[in-house]
Amino acid sequence: MKTVTIYLENGTLLEAKSFGVEGTSVGEIVFNTSLTGYQEIMSDPSYAGQFVTFTMPEIGNVGVNDEDMESYGAHAKGMLVRKYQKRYSNFRAEGSLEDFLIKHNVMGICDIDTRYLTKMLRAEGAMMMVASTTVNDKVELKKILESSPRIEDINYIEEVSTKEAYPHTQSTYSKTKFEFESAPTQEAKIVVIDFGVKKNILNEIVSAKIGVEVVPNNFDADALIEQYKAKTIDGVFLSNGPGDPLVLKKEQEQIKKLIAAKIPMFGICLGHQLLSISHGYDTYKLKFGHHGGNHPVKNKETGLVEITAQNHNYNVPANITEIAEVTHTNLFDDTIEGLKYNDSPIFSVQHHPEASPGPKESRYIFSKFLELIKR
Repeated sequence: MKTVTIYLENGTLLEAKSFGVEGTSVGEIVFNTSLTGYQEIMSDPSYAGQFVTFTMPEIGNVGVNDEDMESYGAHAKGMLVRKYQKRYSNFRAEGSLEDFLIKHNVMGICDIDTRYLTKMLRAEGAMMMVASTTVNDKVELKKILESSPRIEDINYIEEVSTKEAYPHTQSTYSKTKFEFESAPTQEAKIVVIDFGVKKNILNEIVSAKIGVEVVPNNFDADALIEQYKAKTIDGVFLSNGPGDPLVLKKEQEQIKKLIAAKIPMFGICLGHQLLSISHGYDTYKLKFGHHGGNHPVKNKETGLVEITAQNHNYNVPANITEIAEVTHTNLFDDTIEGLKYNDSPIFSVQHHPEASPGPKESRYIFSKFLELIKR
């Protein structure tokens, strides 16, 4: 393993070992508290532009396989782990994590104190960093970092969104049968706006008896409105995705048209944030974001606590209660996790109810979308 030198924007310089692609890469560093699912996390388009620090110390144990991919590739800049296990063991494994990272041009960094990094990020917040296997001089690395664009200045949606519309017919994966379930009979049809959608979100929508057509981020709202009026579609879903939602000006203008047309809509993560902005309530950046598979969220309609998967740096403002009812709240910091708009057939959640690889306590939300459409 080659030595990799890491420089963070707070001036911290660290050395570690490299097990992915070599070279120099710049991105935002965040931490993720999930105990499993490193392949799903690395192939989630929402992590585009970020280095993910895993708090779970042993990574790579179960290898990787094609069925667990959340998109067509890996989108994160890199991953930082305490200990990388090159020797994997799982009956579903088709290769090593190292081979996966090299195939998708992603840096892997190991033999580093991830607890130290996590505590730093928790205290100081998410920050930009540069990692290099070819440059080890602090002054040079600082120059590279300062001359690189920040994550909030880059529109990663253009990179991760599909370029052409396509139908999605695959249903959810059975963890007991180890195969994809047969798609149930469709009771409605929607259009999914792809800002970086996870494959398992699409699977869950299909499993909820909803037909799916995925379209690019540069969608035409007027065309969707005509389809809705002609009853060829029953609603619109706004997907998750990477980066700062405030930079997506064109998408916001199109969503405003859909809101005005009273089309039933459901948004997750970035889609949740874009709905807020399009209603006139701008998002703000959290200190270190929510990233992991163990975040408690209270369902205010039922009073139950759901353990959820999350991946976001931005949040909707508290004053959105002027036009919407809060349906879910985060029990870590009391931030808004779900909304139901007062005068529109629209609702959204910040967390990920598809939660691949888990938990699954919020899957019911996809069925609620079907109920909304039918009403």
